[in-house]
Amino acid sequence: MKAFAAAVALFAGAALAHPAALAARDGPCPDLLYSVAQCCSTDVLGVADLDCSTPSSANDAEDLKSSCSTAGAAPKCCTIPVAGLGVLCKDV
Repeated sequence: MKAFAAAVALFAGAALAHPAALAARDGPCPDLLYSVAQCCSTDVLGVADLDCSTPSSANDAEDLKSSCSTAGAAPKCCTIPVAGLGVLCKDV
């Protein structure tokens, strides 16, 4: 009987200690490294993007795409925007 109670306590403790699922990050650029949403005009070898601007509204990827397409630019997720340049960007 003691072994049964110990087994139940062990499994109950393991069930409580199991971590809950983490929620996905929201936004158009949920990646940790590429986290800045940008609308860029020119891509230079995938390393830098020229003439980048932050969209006025970008709640999700589709919103970023539509916001950038009205400006005639490509939607990108960049690491660090520096003086109108997008550094290390990837397509949305």
